[in-house]
Amino acid sequence: GRIKRIMKQLGLPSQIVRRASVATYEVELNLVIHSYGGNIELDISSSELKITARDTGPGIPDISLAMQEGYSTAPEEVRMLGFGAGMGLPNISRNADELDIDTAPGKGTKVKMTFKLS
Repeated sequence: GRIKRIMKQLGLPSQIVRRASVATYEVELNLVIHSYGGNIELDISSSELKITARDTGPGIPDISLAMQEGYSTAPEEVRMLGFGAGMGLPNISRNADELDIDTAPGKGTKVKMTFKLS
């Protein structure tokens, strides 16, 4: 909600707002489901929008496995609520022009998503 309003106020193209909103929603869910806390930062220049999420979670042991559609480590109670279907990172990858994931077991995760504006 709040990030989407900010992007619209800045006059970003609706396609960028939609793609960035989907990716941010997915990374936010990952923060809630898998981490112990974190933050999301938004950085806009004339050429790109960067959204960076950092968490203090357990880290991702196998990124290539986590990028596979349907793979999830979400607890059963989260899945029963309709979340944790294993589409978060694949959806982020589909919507961002660039995706960089820096993670290590026990060290948390940093997800940087870049959306080109031109």
